[in-house]
Amino acid sequence: MTSKINAIDCDVHVNLPGTHVLLPWLDDYWRNTVTDREISSLESISYPPNAPLSARPDWKNAQGQAAMDLASVRRDVLDRWNTSIAIINCIYGVHLVFNIDMARVFARALNSWIASEWLDRDPRLRASIVLPMQHPDFAVEEIEFWAHDKRFVQVLMPCMGEAPLGQRRYWPVWAACEKHGLPIGVHAGSAHRHPPTSIGWTSWYVEDYSAQSLGFQSQLASLITEGVFQQFPKLKAVFIESGVTWMPAHLWRLAKFWRGVRNEVPWVDRPPFEIARDHVRLTAQPFDAPEGVVTMDRICEHFGSDEMLLYASDYPHWQFEGDAVLPAGVSPGLRRKLMVDNPLATYPRLAG
Repeated sequence: MTSKINAIDCDVHVNLPGTHVLLPWLDDYWRNTVTDREISSLESISYPPNAPLSARPDWKNAQGQAAMDLASVRRDVLDRWNTSIAIINCIYGVHLVFNIDMARVFARALNSWIASEWLDRDPRLRASIVLPMQHPDFAVEEIEFWAHDKRFVQVLMPCMGEAPLGQRRYWPVWAACEKHGLPIGVHAGSAHRHPPTSIGWTSWYVEDYSAQSLGFQSQLASLITEGVFQQFPKLKAVFIESGVTWMPAHLWRLAKFWRGVRNEVPWVDRPPFEIARDHVRLTAQPFDAPEGVVTMDRICEHFGSDEMLLYASDYPHWQFEGDAVLPAGVSPGLRRKLMVDNPLATYPRLAG
């Protein structure tokens, strides 16, 4: 079977036309709430629709929108790059809602829309379960509701949410993920409960955008030092749209200080970079290295592993020009690992 797979794209975005398309999956109370309060959108401000990075110009329709329909995804991703499997990550603002009951029903409606309007219409598509992380019990409930549908292959949440993801409050969620073979998909973005930097709120979008890697660094440290991967040894975390080159240096620093204060976290029984190699994966777009200076093989040397990177187009975000969906400097052997072998090893439900 694997020999017939050409490519597994681990990060393809689809955009919701508006809250109105979720109405069929809401009960009367919530349908009336949306209508009476004129809740037309929960668009995440992490990705301003008109910002150039949010969508490549040639992927926008006549209305300036991108990734709004299956025909576009087929043309721009599935057929264009001979993609065998594409994992949908819908970054809709369920995580922005303060009302936990509303977050619960919007997550269910969004996942139902994904299943009906996307997964049912093309066998090449898979998806992430969008979780209402405002309430861990509701997040577990959402996992259990969709676990029977093997087309959902991971769970999804923003990088910068309410609290570090390693904390015990989230362990029931990770237990459900491990039980059902679902990696934790941590995607760039914020619930905007806290500033994107440790020194406060920024003035400009470019500051917020570039600070995303700091959020990923904090989540990586939390997952490792809280002992999540010791407690759930089969669990994997996929950092989506985090960039790549920050991780080796961060792990080196984390390991250095861990050696000095390891008595504080005795359950961390081996160096952090060893734990990350076994449990953490990153999508390869955006690839944040100077062109022609750092090759993908050199990055893998820094990781000490060629199993941590996953092929992704990050469609429709503007991360590359033309068909340069793979970063420069990928050897033939590494190409197969990124595009097929590593995704299959990361997402066990793809084999089902």
